[in-house]
Order: sequence, then C-alpha cells, then structure tokens
Amino acid sequence: MDLGIGDRVAMVAAASKGLGKACAEALLQEGCRLSICARNPEELARTREELVSRSSGRGQVLTSSVDVSSPGDLERWYEETVGHFGAVDILVTNSGGLALARFQDLSDEDWRVGVESTLMSTVRLCRLVIPGMRERRWGRIVNLTSYGAKQPLPDYTVSCTLRAGISALTRNLASQLGPDGVTVNAVLLGYFLTDRQYQTAAARANERNTTVEQCFSETASTIPLRRLGQPREVADVVTFLASERAAYVTGGSILVDGGACQSSM
Repeated sequence: MDLGIGDRVAMVAAASKGLGKACAEALLQEGCRLSICARNPEELARTREELVSRSSGRGQVLTSSVDVSSPGDLERWYEETVGHFGAVDILVTNSGGLALARFQDLSDEDWRVGVESTLMSTVRLCRLVIPGMRERRWGRIVNLTSYGAKQPLPDYTVSCTLRAGISALTRNLASQLGPDGVTVNAVLLGYFLTDRQYQTAAARANERNTTVEQCFSETASTIPLRRLGQPREVADVVTFLASERAAYVTGGSILVDGGACQSSM
C-alpha cells in the first residue's frame, strides 16, 4: 500500500530509542524527511547513523538535543526543522517514563515534572505545528500515550492522569482542526520490549528475588495475546495514522496493547 507521505516532513519526539525510534524509522522508510529529538546528543548521533544506514544512505535525518519539558528547547527544535526541511506535515509526540508510585507517595515535584514533560510538551509542540498545517490544509498529529488513559493502574498514578488528559486534548483538537484537513489521534500503548521495560522488569526482579524473564512472563500472562509487543508494531500503526490512507481517521484513542486494556469504552 502506498501511504502517500513520501517527502513529507515529520517530527518525532523522544526518538533516540524505544518506541519513538521505531516510529522514526518507519516514517523514514516511507520517504519522510525526518527530524528527531532526545536529551542525549551521543544517543541521537548513534540513532541517526543507524537510521541513515538502514535507509541505504538515502534517508534525510535531522537531530536536535532537546529536553521536551523545556519550552525553549521545543521552539528551537521546531525552528531548526523548518529551517532545514521546510514546513512540518507530521508530528509524533512522545516523552520518557514518569514517576512510578501510588498517590500518597507522590510529591508536588513528581506531578510538576510529569505535567511539563508529558502534557505540556504535547500542548507546546501542537501549538507550534498547527498554524502551518492549517494554512496548508494538511497535517497529521499522533500522540503516543498509554492504555492507562482508559484503565487506571495503581502504580502509574501520574501517567494515567496525564495520559487521560492527552486523550481529551486529542479529541478536542480533532474537532477544532478537522475543517482544516488536519487529523489528530492518540495511540494508547501497552507493554513493549523496550529499554524502559527491561529496566522496570530488572527493578521488580531485584525486589522479588526473581528473574527478568519471570517478570516478563508474569506480565505476558495478563495480556490476551500472551506476549509483550515489538516496537515496530506501534510504528506501523503510527505510520498509517500519519498517512494519506488515514485521512478519515481523527479523534481516536487507538489501543495497541495486545488486548491488555479491559475497558469497554
């Protein structure tokens, strides 16, 4: 299927590894001109090298060292992207992990960090790209969130609260931007085999005096498909939502979780 996004300009946040990196690679393979950001410049450089190599040297990849919780960093990244490639057509918002704790164990600082890095980074990036998308009457915004937006998880208090907010923002923006040919969707993620999951499993294994493999097995047993996902399985959905073929899909909170979410709504 021709997704019709060759030569489109795509920005992918927090894309030096994990799910963001997988989304970046999938968009690059479709012919997008790609701008990615992350905090660590060394990891970014390695990721750029990998992406260009996998595209047989044909991929156009711009990198920028950015803290997504910093408004100034986000604006600089956007301006660098426009200066290098031109107007932005596709935005994939993403952020790192948040504090894992139950409500009574969370400080004001935990909440502040979460709001700035997750909710406000999405708000600010959307604010930057929307005027140009509206002017050209074409745009795709895809927000990476979590199935915790639909099914709260006790140790993910900050994450679930903010992800639900991003789902509401997604629906609101879709209503406002639809007349201008801009679609906005959220992808609600389950458990995927990323560095973050390995770190979480290792910490849990240490607490329980067990193994990482056993922790993964326990998690998989709660998922109807009985396995954790591969990053590319998220990337394929995101790339479709960013494409011409998904022109009639907007305002959705789309689960990519192997069936883990038990909510019927």
